[in-house]
Amino acid sequence: MSSLLKKPLRRPPYAGDDARWAAIQKRDAGADGNFYYSVASTGVYCRPSCASRQPKRENVAYHATSSAAEAAGFRACKRCKPDMDAADHGHAGIVAAACRTIEDAGTAPALAGLARDAGLSPFHFHRVFVAMTGVTPKAYASAQRTARVQAGLKTSATITDALYDAGYTSSGRFYAVSERALGMTPSAYKAGGADVELKFAAGECSLGAIVIAATDKGIAAILLGDDASALLRDLQDRFPRATLTGGDKAFETLAAHAIAVVDHKPPAKALPLDVRGTAFQHKVWSALQGIPPGKTSSYSDVAKAIGMPKAARAVALACAANPVAVVIPCHRVVRTDGALSGYRWGISRKKVLLAREANCSGRSAKRCDEK
Repeated sequence: MSSLLKKPLRRPPYAGDDARWAAIQKRDAGADGNFYYSVASTGVYCRPSCASRQPKRENVAYHATSSAAEAAGFRACKRCKPDMDAADHGHAGIVAAACRTIEDAGTAPALAGLARDAGLSPFHFHRVFVAMTGVTPKAYASAQRTARVQAGLKTSATITDALYDAGYTSSGRFYAVSERALGMTPSAYKAGGADVELKFAAGECSLGAIVIAATDKGIAAILLGDDASALLRDLQDRFPRATLTGGDKAFETLAAHAIAVVDHKPPAKALPLDVRGTAFQHKVWSALQGIPPGKTSSYSDVAKAIGMPKAARAVALACAANPVAVVIPCHRVVRTDGALSGYRWGISRKKVLLAREANCSGRSAKRCDEK
C-alpha cells in the first residue's frame, strides 16, 4: 500500500459549524472566501472577518457563496461588502486612500503619483478608480475643487480669493467652466443665486403636491410630495437668494406640460430641461431617459449602459439626486431581482407610476387618457 494512503485525510478548512463559528468570533480574515454567514434577525449576510457587532449563534446560518446567501433572501452587509469579489474588496481600500489624498491636496495630484502610492500601474489604477467610484480621478479632483470653491465663495472676501484658495492657478480656467460647475456664475453663487430668476408654480397633481420651477432655459425642478409648502422650502434651499417669481404665459404652458407628463399624458414634444449636476450624473440621467415607458432597468443595467459596469452604487446615488421627477424617469430603475428600491419622492408614488406605464404599454396615448 502506498505510504500516501496511510496519511490521515485532511479536512478542508472551516468544514464544520464549530470551526466557522470560531472564525466569526475571531473575525478571521483568512476565512474570507471560504464561506459567508447570514443573520436571521437582520436579514444581512457578511464575511467572517466583518467588524460589525457579532450576532447570536442561534441566528447564524452559513453559505458557500455570496450568491447562495442572496438566493436565500439575505442582502449584503454595507460594512464588509461581501458581494464584492476579493480583488474589488482590496481595491476599495486603495481607492478610499486615493480619495483622501485628492481631498487633502491643494491641487489635483498627478495620476502617476496616485498610482505609485496604490502600488498599481497608472492604467490599472485609473481603471480600478473608475470602476469603484464611477468617475475618473481627474473628475473626482475637479468635483472636490468645485466643492471648495462653493464653500469659499460663501466666506472669502473676494471671488479671486475663493478660486485661488480652492487650488485654481488661473481664474480664467474656472470661469470657463463655472456655469457647468456651479449652475450659475461665481458672482451669482456668492450672492446666493441673487442674479438667477426662477419662475415657479405650486399645486396638486395625481400624485399629490407638486412644485415646478424653471429658468429661461428650461425646467430646473419638478418636486413631488405631500405638502407644497415643504416642497417650496426645498426649492428655496437650493437657491437661497434667487428671485422666485410667478410664471408668465410661456411658463404656465411649460408647467402644464410637465404636470401632463407626471399624470402620464405626455405632450408631443420633449420638455426643455435646465438641470444642474456632475458629468457623471448627467450621463446617468441621459441613460434613464432612454428607458421606455412600461419597461424597467436595474442599477446594474444602467451602469453597463453608460460603460461603467461596476458603478451600480454610484448610479443609485445619481438617481437619488435627480431633481426632475418623472421627466427624468428614475422611477423606472429597480433592483436586480426586480424589487422596488427607494425613491426620492416616495415608494408609493413609484408603484403608481410603474403600474400606470405597465397598463398603458403598447396603447395609444388617447386610449390611456380615456382609461
